[in-house]
Amino acid sequence: MIPDKPPKEDVFHGSEDLKKEAHISSFEKYKELYLKSIENPDEFWGDIAKDFFWKTKHTGQFLDYNFDVTKGEIFVKCMEGASTNICYNVLDRNVHERKLGDKVAFYWEGNEPGDELTVTYRELLQRVCQFANVLKSQGVKKGDRVSIYMPMVVELVVAMLACVRIGAVHSIVFAGFSAESLCERIMDSQCSLLITADGFYRGDKLINLKLLADEALQKCRDKGFPVKRCIMLKHLSKEAEQTLGSPPAKRSCPDLQQEKQTGRVKKTRPVPQVPWNPDVDLCWHTLVCGESDECEPEWCESEDPLFVLYTSGSTGKPKGVLHTISGYMLYTATTFKLVFDYQPDDVYWCTADIGWITGHSYITYGPLANGATSVLFEGLPTYPDVSRMWEIVDKYHVTKFYTAPTAIRLLMKYGSEPVQKYKRESLKVLGTVGEPINPEAWQWYYTVVGEKRCPIVDTFWQTETGGHVLTPLPAATPMKPGSATFPFFGVVPAILNESGEELEGPNEGYLVFKQPWPGVMRTVQGNHQRFETTYFKKFPGYYVTGDGCRRDKDGYFWITGRIDDMLNVSGHLLSTAEVESALVEHEVVAEAAVVGRPHPVKGESLYCFVTLTDGVTFSRALETDLKKQVREKIGAIATPDFIQEAPTLPKTRSGKIMRRVLRKIACDERDMGDISTLADSSVVEELFQNRCSTAV
Repeated sequence: MIPDKPPKEDVFHGSEDLKKEAHISSFEKYKELYLKSIENPDEFWGDIAKDFFWKTKHTGQFLDYNFDVTKGEIFVKCMEGASTNICYNVLDRNVHERKLGDKVAFYWEGNEPGDELTVTYRELLQRVCQFANVLKSQGVKKGDRVSIYMPMVVELVVAMLACVRIGAVHSIVFAGFSAESLCERIMDSQCSLLITADGFYRGDKLINLKLLADEALQKCRDKGFPVKRCIMLKHLSKEAEQTLGSPPAKRSCPDLQQEKQTGRVKKTRPVPQVPWNPDVDLCWHTLVCGESDECEPEWCESEDPLFVLYTSGSTGKPKGVLHTISGYMLYTATTFKLVFDYQPDDVYWCTADIGWITGHSYITYGPLANGATSVLFEGLPTYPDVSRMWEIVDKYHVTKFYTAPTAIRLLMKYGSEPVQKYKRESLKVLGTVGEPINPEAWQWYYTVVGEKRCPIVDTFWQTETGGHVLTPLPAATPMKPGSATFPFFGVVPAILNESGEELEGPNEGYLVFKQPWPGVMRTVQGNHQRFETTYFKKFPGYYVTGDGCRRDKDGYFWITGRIDDMLNVSGHLLSTAEVESALVEHEVVAEAAVVGRPHPVKGESLYCFVTLTDGVTFSRALETDLKKQVREKIGAIATPDFIQEAPTLPKTRSGKIMRRVLRKIACDERDMGDISTLADSSVVEELFQNRCSTAV
């Protein structure tokens, strides 16, 4: 599975300085540890578990499982018999045992430049204990479900860690989701309490979060599921600042003033009118006042639930992915430490939202378990200008930077000048997450942002996997632009054909995993049958990712996109990601999305949407040039049938392209279904107005 030696050509390496300090500094060391993790997982993970606190030790084998639906119920169990508390391990252990109380846990950077806060590990522990006591005073106990619907503020981390301190299960809903989505998730996970905020700004846009939360709670009542309590944080109100002295970001209504450091003028922001229901609503700040900053942790069994997080389902109904305590803690801590080659003096920044799995694993649990210092960012990469990210990198001397290909492609549109305004000398490792990165964006990231001295860890994983499963390691595995490289420790991938047969050597097919790792999901909330059907029924004995994958002659894995993003054109399977990459290679194409539409002869035809760089006009000549480029890059079979200019693509608030919407546009079908998660729904009508004529 792992080649004896790494390839020599077409690869990129990290700096020699990085190799000197790296945890895993050579390909040979990686291979040695990988084989140990597969052949003797009990010893491999047992050694890692020694770095954590266990109230009781585990008995029996480290991992027990069944992946074969024909042999009984699917299950994964890790460290049965052990008990611990993840909050104790990420906070108390760092403050008391590792003496990191005065170390910065988070640099909070608000939406507005100059809106900032620093929180140490000791301060974070005190706040978490206070809010844990608040939850207990409201009757929340071990096993109860708590819904959290908050912006990117320190109190979001406080709320989730307070839940796990007392053994409650958090269900975080991204603050960009609609009231209907929040209601659906509250009811599905049977939440007894909601935690939210008055509102927040994303760039210039005000989000009245409490209004949405109230609408969701009314929908719950209408459906016979009343939520008895809602705790609201005053994030935008000055009142919280004045009466409680509680940061963060109660500063979005500042007086007009000149910022000495940046020379920017802060904008006066209107505060939303906050609805209030005295029978349900409680004020965060009032509740916290007077609460003790000490709270004994609730000791939990290894396989007790930690959190439920919802992800898209093929049926349209979101799946509540359930993760459990010990395995998830070990896996996120280990992947964070090794994939980002974490060192004690690092300042790490993941630009994701905590409402997604990336924020759970690589803003909260993984970094805190390692005693890391992180940047927590409320704003947008383009607000107030397109240099914001690099300004923050220099401000906090960020060493490890983790973002999405969508953000990289967005910033590529503006060229290198906004990046090169700032030094970025502190950067050592760059990472990508969320989707496969096309080689052109990879090269720009590597060359312009990292100045050819920072290795890129292009990580493949899912909400379901809990942490990275295919990834480079910064100083150990040579990189190929766009490749997810090799499996992480304990992960055994395989590529199957349609008949479920394992394919050896260079090949392409379904990506599956042959055995579990500690951080893999355990079930779908309230529906274990759906868990088994979705991930294990198609190929018994394997966890099915739902992604296509190619393995090259050197053994590198390349994610080709979701299986449902594979197109069958005249009997040939084509990857939409491959066609998109060919289009984006053209110098005037900033972003591309490809979908299929029915064709009477070929089965499916390719309908392409392209966003052009600033100042370029779409023309027939350009369309011909793009078709020629795809034909030359992939082959005549991949020649697009239709190419439509898309000034903006329909994206969720997290930046993911909604391909379901694009398919509807390509097929001229106006019944869009639920598009409440779109960041800008007006994009849809604009694309319909400019769609290509598809008459055959």
